[in-house]
Amino acid sequence: MSRIEKLPPEEWDPRIAAAVQPDQLTDLEQGLTRYFAHCPEQALGLMQFGGALKMNRSLPDRLVELVRLRVAFFNQCRSCMAIRYSDAVADGVDETLVCSLEQPQEAANLTPSEKAAIRYGELMASDHLAIDDAVYDDLRQHFTEAQIVELGMTVAFFVGFGRLAATWKMVEELPEAFQKAEAIAPWGEEKIEVR
Repeated sequence: MSRIEKLPPEEWDPRIAAAVQPDQLTDLEQGLTRYFAHCPEQALGLMQFGGALKMNRSLPDRLVELVRLRVAFFNQCRSCMAIRYSDAVADGVDETLVCSLEQPQEAANLTPSEKAAIRYGELMASDHLAIDDAVYDDLRQHFTEAQIVELGMTVAFFVGFGRLAATWKMVEELPEAFQKAEAIAPWGEEKIEVR
């Protein structure tokens, strides 16, 4: 059971309901909105920011999903690990690729740019002060300055809200393995694809 009460869609601010259209989504797809709806103004601002990160991204969906899943592992955010976004699946993310995240720097099926972005994401999630000039020099071999800033904002979003979601223990709708294991990884278990 979640540590924070979920707000049912019929109690959401009409602006949130109009933006999310919860009647077209599963409970899992409604995700954090069920909690954020307690604070409508903040939720709307956050949705605008999250939407801008997604709709205006220049980074490939595949790369962003791989980074998201690696960060989710460090956060131990169970809902983050269980979910596969359909745009990333359409961009080539499958479970074989996800299994590569167990040891991403050794994976033959990850590109050098994906490895650099994943490394950056895992450092942000585990030891952000270890991100030094060498890490940024490596990123610059693969990304523009604007893409590095985009990656940083995206990873910060994943780290912060993934950790928040992990503390709220949002596991009711997840596959059983994600509900009960002490520590879990996004590779090797049943997953749920969402829009």
